Amino acid sequence: MVKLVFAGLWVCIITLGAVFFSVRMATAPVAAPEADAKVPTELVRGESITVPMIASGGVKGYFLGRISFMVNKEKLKGANLPMTEVMTDELFTLLVGNKMVDLADTESFDLAAFREAIKADINKRLGDGLVDEVLVEQLDYLSKEDVRATSEAPKSPTAAPVKIVEGVKVQDPATH
Repeated sequence: MVKLVFAGLWVCIITLGAVFFSVRMATAPVAAPEADAKVPTELVRGESITVPMIASGGVKGYFLGRISFMVNKEKLKGANLPMTEVMTDELFTLLVGNKMVDLADTESFDLAAFREAIKADINKRLGDGLVDEVLVEQLDYLSKEDVRATSEAPKSPTAAPVKIVEGVKVQDPATH
């Protein structure tokens, strides 16, 4: 009889220990509240711009683009420069000065590197961490001949611009 009581007690202790450790291992660790807090961001809409592609001493065509930004709200308050003009300047530098887009091989265009270059340069200019994300809405190329054909004969069909990037549609914050 005593052996039966000790065996029952032993089974209860082992069962309670197993349940305790399984519940303890299954519970997720509590994260620090600061780690969960996301940085508040604000959408800064870019304007549609036309950047000329200059090669061999003349204009060969035009980049049509629209790029917007998700920026840190806290750091945006300290920036005294207008974001649209800074973005336009950065696009001119990347598309004309650095020649990041090769029209002979648009398939090799690296959108992630393009976004990262814009983000890094603007953050370097205005303060680290200002731009959180770069949103490319449109980046197309229209040759000089297509522009000339459209202006000379507006009713004739023209070639569609070369779509370099299929962009994302950015909604205005007021429409949400």
